[in-house]
Amino acid sequence: MGIGRAGHSRLPNRQGFDEFFGFLNPHRAHNLYPDYLWRNEQKVPLENVVRENNIASVRRQYAPDLFTAEALSFLDRHAGQQFFLYLAYTLPHANNERGRAEGNGMEVPDDAPYSDRPWPQAQKNHAAMITRLDAGVGQVLARLRDLGLEEDTVVFFSSDNGPHKEGGADPLFFRSAGPLRGHKRDLTDGGIRVPLIVRWPGRIKANSQNDQVAWFADFLPTAAELAGAKPQASLDGVSLAGTLLGRADESERTLYWEFHEGGFKQAVRMGDWKAIRLSPWAPLELYDIVHDPSEATNVAADHPQVVARIEALLKTARTESPDFPVRETK
Repeated sequence: MGIGRAGHSRLPNRQGFDEFFGFLNPHRAHNLYPDYLWRNEQKVPLENVVRENNIASVRRQYAPDLFTAEALSFLDRHAGQQFFLYLAYTLPHANNERGRAEGNGMEVPDDAPYSDRPWPQAQKNHAAMITRLDAGVGQVLARLRDLGLEEDTVVFFSSDNGPHKEGGADPLFFRSAGPLRGHKRDLTDGGIRVPLIVRWPGRIKANSQNDQVAWFADFLPTAAELAGAKPQASLDGVSLAGTLLGRADESERTLYWEFHEGGFKQAVRMGDWKAIRLSPWAPLELYDIVHDPSEATNVAADHPQVVARIEALLKTARTESPDFPVRETK
């Protein structure tokens, strides 16, 4: 998915990608039956008919299926070259506009194999979307194997946030966050902690697990090192190649988040501690994230020194922005 609009400097083809196929507008990407997508900087008309409220009245071509087909074609065309493929599925995101209008914004061609389950329709669709995502990824892995590229290709799989409560879907129905508290737009780990699955047959031990704390900025230096390039020292992330290849764990990380939708909120992960501030004037909540992964017990009163360390960090953690201002008064 691109961020921007036609002619914008941030278009994928103007940011280093040789080929692009997908959405340019994240709002339009809510609709999984769009009337057009973009190939590089050219519109590709589709057979769907979309009303003004971002809801398709005629649904014939499902965007995620087109993304899978495009990815397979890319692999076929570049099998003899070094390549980087970024496959950004929109599954299982909801069509929020359709959800508000019809109560079910979980768009999928059919709800198989869950059609006979005694679930709300939105939950059947949600499960079918995830199964379709799994099948698409499976096709990509199978094509790598068929092309003889399996042992020469590192595959990373992750998500952008925790389970959502949109389009009629209920994140509690399937306990999608497991023991973690919260969902998308929360700064508890149910909203921001996601899995990272890495597959490299013969190099990364199958079925191994690691609790190393990481964030998305670590991908670039990690990929660079695995490809034999030297990561730039100015990057925000660090390479996790040592962790993935079983050489060593990386050092302890301190991570910072802030979120402005619905009011300014902050969070910090520092070693085994997780701190959350729900407004500029609210006291810090503190959780022992290792022994209390559900963030059920606020232990700030029991650990004033830890709170003080995190308070000091927060004073320099951000730069004020006119686009995302922080109002210090109630």
